[in-house]
Amino acid sequence: MKFTKTLTKGKLIKRYKRFFVDVKVNNQTITAHCPNTGSMQGLLDKGNDVWILNNNDPKRKLKYSLEMIKVKKKLIGVNTHRANKIVEDGLKKKLINEFQNIKSIKREFKYSNDTRFDFLCDKYIIEVKNVTLNRVNKIAEFPDAITTRGKKHLIKLMDSLKKKYIPFVLFLTQIQDIDYFRIAKDIDFDYYRSYLQAKKVGVNFLAYRCTLNSKEIKIEKKIKIIDE
Repeated sequence: MKFTKTLTKGKLIKRYKRFFVDVKVNNQTITAHCPNTGSMQGLLDKGNDVWILNNNDPKRKLKYSLEMIKVKKKLIGVNTHRANKIVEDGLKKKLINEFQNIKSIKREFKYSNDTRFDFLCDKYIIEVKNVTLNRVNKIAEFPDAITTRGKKHLIKLMDSLKKKYIPFVLFLTQIQDIDYFRIAKDIDFDYYRSYLQAKKVGVNFLAYRCTLNSKEIKIEKKIKIIDE
C-alpha cells in the first residue's frame, strides 16, 4: 500500500483526548489526528520520531494524520485504518501464502445483523487485527488493551464453521524486524482463552509482518505464532 504523499517527519510531543497528537516539525507544533483508539502502549514517549500525512481534505478539521512512530530503531505503523488496505493489497499481489489461489475479494462482509468481517475471499472469512505492541525484543503482541470486540469476533468465527466457511484471523504486525507473535494474555486473559478455544475447534490464525518506509507499507513475510 503506497501513501498518496510522502510522509512528513517530526518529533512527538504528546497524545491527548485519544484522537489528538501534537508533533513538532521544524520548530512548529502541528496537531494531527491519531487514528488509533488502542492504548498504544510503549509508543508514546515524548521525543519519539513520528511521521504524519497531509490529508489534503478540506472537510477534515485536522490537516494531518499520524501514520508511523519509531521506537527502539523500529518503525511501527499506528494508523489502524490502513490495516485492511495493506491486507487487500497483499491479497491482490499474492503476498499471503494461504490465499494465493482465491478468485474473489469482498470487503466488509456482512456475516449477520450485528457482525461484519473484514474480508470474504471465496469461502475464506478473514478478520484483520492490527498489531503495534512490542514489549519483548522480537515478539509482537495483541491486544494492547482489553478487547470485547475481538472476543465477539472469535465467537462469530467459531459459529461460521457450522456454515461451512473457513475462518481466519490475520494479525497484521506493522512492526519492523519482528520474528514472533503471541496473544498478550496478561492484558486480556478472556481474549486469550477465547483464542485457545477458537483454535481448538478449527479457526485459523496467521501472523504476517510488514516492511515500512515513508512511501509505503506492505506485507513482507509470515511470522511464527507462539502460545505461552
